[in-house]
Amino acid sequence: MFKTRRAACAAIAASALLGVSATADVAYPTRPIKIVIGFAPGGSTDAPMRVLAEAVSKTLKQPVIIENRPGAGGTLPGVVLQNASNDGYTLGIASLGIYRLPFTTDIKWNPAKDLTYIIGLTGYAFGIVVPSSSSIKTWTDYVSAAKAKPGQLTYGSPGVATTNHLTMEQISRKAGIRLNHIPYKGTGETIQALLGAQIDSAAETSAWAPFVKEGKMRLLVTWGDRRMASFPDVPTLREVGIPITQTSHWGLVAPKGMDPAIVSKLHDAFKTAMQQPEFKQVLARYDMEPDYKSSADFHKFAIDTMKQEKEILDELGLSRN
Repeated sequence: MFKTRRAACAAIAASALLGVSATADVAYPTRPIKIVIGFAPGGSTDAPMRVLAEAVSKTLKQPVIIENRPGAGGTLPGVVLQNASNDGYTLGIASLGIYRLPFTTDIKWNPAKDLTYIIGLTGYAFGIVVPSSSSIKTWTDYVSAAKAKPGQLTYGSPGVATTNHLTMEQISRKAGIRLNHIPYKGTGETIQALLGAQIDSAAETSAWAPFVKEGKMRLLVTWGDRRMASFPDVPTLREVGIPITQTSHWGLVAPKGMDPAIVSKLHDAFKTAMQQPEFKQVLARYDMEPDYKSSADFHKFAIDTMKQEKEILDELGLSRN
């Protein structure tokens, strides 16, 4: 009897030493999980996340619900998480725009310090397109047209200080050209403006892909580290002499201070889901590829990216501090 009681006490003491993590690892999740996305339904963020959510819900035996909060350049999930419980039931997507918030807006929190980084998932495909009716046929033509009329060649983007805008300004400086930036409220508006010949070009994610395939737009250059599988004849920026690569990596985050046991459980579930063919298939629709980052690597990416974004904003005169 004494030995039995002593063993029981030892077990209780061990559990106490393990603390919340051990309890959370056993109990979590016991109810639906919500993931906040900063973009509208059906796009290149929403569609892949819904595929992952379905796979993860089967692994964790609880529904994983997507909540769309479009606007503010996709940064609203980070704001939402500042007021959410860190119990693992409210998560969000962090894309590149979130790391420049401290330098462009008056926020009281730090994206690198005040979020929990779970897993890096993928990145977007970007490129510069013109209408198919344009006399500009190649990147060389684009640069020549810009130099012929400095500041007159227009390009659209989904807003000021977005990844599209900042990267395009860097490209312009590297190419020695001056362009006229026309900001819109989102990718949809930019694409429609280009189709309506209201702008000369657009710097956008692969929402243009169907229109390029239909012959309504012409893709001049892409921003990845290698050519896109769907457009193997289109060069990358580096191939045309612009030493820039941009994919705007994004992944899953949570409120600050989340239990490491829950982080580990979510990381493992999403990493397994990333390996499913359905995830790779939905990414391929947008010419995107899996880009896995561990929790630690994703956090380091956030820290490094914040420094880089500050430097870029300072260089372009767009930083508020």
